[in-house]
Amino acid sequence: MITRHEFGDTCWWDVVDPTTEELESLDQQFGLGDRTFDEARRRSARPTMRRFADHAHLVAFSGTLGEVDMFVGDKWFVTIRLHDDSGREWDSAVALDRIQRLAPDVHTGMMLATVTEELVDGYFDSLDVLEDQLEAIEDRIFNEEPHPERKVQQDLFGVRRQLLELRRAVIPLREVLSALLRKEVEWVEGDALIVLRDTFDKLLRAVDIVDELRELVGNAVDAHLAVMSNQMNLVMKKLTAWGSIVFGATLIAGIYGMNFQHMPELGWMWGYPFALGSMVALSFVLYQIFKRRDWL
Repeated sequence: MITRHEFGDTCWWDVVDPTTEELESLDQQFGLGDRTFDEARRRSARPTMRRFADHAHLVAFSGTLGEVDMFVGDKWFVTIRLHDDSGREWDSAVALDRIQRLAPDVHTGMMLATVTEELVDGYFDSLDVLEDQLEAIEDRIFNEEPHPERKVQQDLFGVRRQLLELRRAVIPLREVLSALLRKEVEWVEGDALIVLRDTFDKLLRAVDIVDELRELVGNAVDAHLAVMSNQMNLVMKKLTAWGSIVFGATLIAGIYGMNFQHMPELGWMWGYPFALGSMVALSFVLYQIFKRRDWL
């Protein structure tokens, strides 16, 4: 779907999941010849920027990792938005509203700067969601109630994977913004550079937050392993304690179960009650010892 927004003699073409025919139509309209929107036909792995004689091509990602291809020329600006893996797409409504407030004097460089800033702002929303997920997992780790260990591990590694994917979208964007701030794209100038400087600062904060969350995930993984180890130690202590208690009674029963001919207690009238009493007394003493040492 193609939507055209006019601001004086400057146009913004907003395209969502374009077909081949739509891309060819745009290509013919802007007279780009064989330098078509080929990059928009396939998904990019990271943010990039390519410069041509009469336009520049930038690739960035939204907070949900939906790809946004931006083509900027003298009097025209094209954004091609692709759905992410979950079927969501970046919403350009906020950027459009900001650009409309600047009309009719807005230029393509400012359009590019505004869209880029909105994309970077979306990173913080995604980071807030990941931070909430991580806090919920940490609460489950240190919760005394039993919980499925495998589910906690899956959730931790799921957050780590999302952070890694977000980091791949955030880190390379620094190079793209640095190139824009060095005025390597001639249409980006004046107030657009001011917006991009603020965007660059926001991007650096987003990078710091991503690294902090990755470190917290690593700490949560270590804490989860430590909790599992402690729980295993508690189980082993209990098993050892009960095994020792049962061993005392088993030892007495084993001795008097050997049935040797010359065993004085076998002919003693109180031998049987004495053996049972010894088992009970020894088990009780061992139980109290382990209970005092907090093994039971």
